[in-house]
Amino acid sequence: MNRLTPHPLVRTRLAWIAGATALLCGTAFGAPDAPVQLVGREVPDLAKLPAGPQRDLVVYGQQLATRTYAHVGPEVSDPRRRFSGNNLACTSCHSAEATKPYAMPWVGVSAVFPQYRAREDDISTVEDRVNGCMQRSMNGKPLPLDSREMKAYVAYIAFLSQGVPVGATIEGAGTMLSKMPNRRASPEAGQVVYAAKCAVCHGPDGAGQRVGKPGDAQGYTFPPLWGADSFNTGAGMNRLAMATRFVKHNMPLGTTHLTPQLSDDEAYDVAAFMVSRPRPVKPQLEADFPARWNKPVDAAFPPYLLGSADQHKYGPFPPLAEKQRLMAAELKAAAAAERAAAPPNR
Repeated sequence: MNRLTPHPLVRTRLAWIAGATALLCGTAFGAPDAPVQLVGREVPDLAKLPAGPQRDLVVYGQQLATRTYAHVGPEVSDPRRRFSGNNLACTSCHSAEATKPYAMPWVGVSAVFPQYRAREDDISTVEDRVNGCMQRSMNGKPLPLDSREMKAYVAYIAFLSQGVPVGATIEGAGTMLSKMPNRRASPEAGQVVYAAKCAVCHGPDGAGQRVGKPGDAQGYTFPPLWGADSFNTGAGMNRLAMATRFVKHNMPLGTTHLTPQLSDDEAYDVAAFMVSRPRPVKPQLEADFPARWNKPVDAAFPPYLLGSADQHKYGPFPPLAEKQRLMAAELKAAAAAERAAAPPNR
């Protein structure tokens, strides 16, 4: 088999994915017609929750999101609670207590999980998603599913998601899509942008600005973007297209999707500078995206099916995306032919 013709099980899996995704996203039962718009949507108010165990759990979830380092970070006094491997907070990326549109908000997450995730090539739960972040963005280890911390994360996400119908299309989720420049990104040009626009907060060496001193479990005012206390190579933010979209619509501080301060080229290059810098390495990344055909083109780790290692890291991405589109079309056609040739069920 050539690299565009994987094992027949992959074709079967493709058909299964389409059905499972439709079922879990509500299309099999009639998904809500009108998308949920997060821009301008009122954020649920913690203060309105009645006193009791549920409120306590939701409040703890909010604290875990905003002060992750103080509860499960590597500097907390109890070694048994050191699940995060760095001193970031979840809200280092998930801005405004995980409610800012197009800054990967948690609003509505409970309504769209369980869902198919290409990275695992399987159906994932909210708990799986939390632990994915713990092991990648937080460079740590998974929370026990029955832990108070995991229950608190799930409770806070559910609190933020109230009122969002199951299976809804959510506008403002994730990051805002933007077109990548059709060229190799320039980390050298990005270094110039970084010095002018980013270093004042994140530091000239990318080490961020700590609240206190190392060892005090107080985290950062502005998080490190590379180095030992940053996210690892398995994090989504270590992918250039993902980082570009986030930077374009959220950075520098005060930027929104309506008021970008960087051009497309500046965001692309400064993101390339960031991902070019050293950071913790997550082992066994080659196990990610096991179906291969749906591995993001900016996932810069082997196996490389569409181009060179350098192109998967720095672009240009449009030619890779076109190759991937053709690969998916071939697989879908092969899966359809296989179904047509199969004997009818009796």
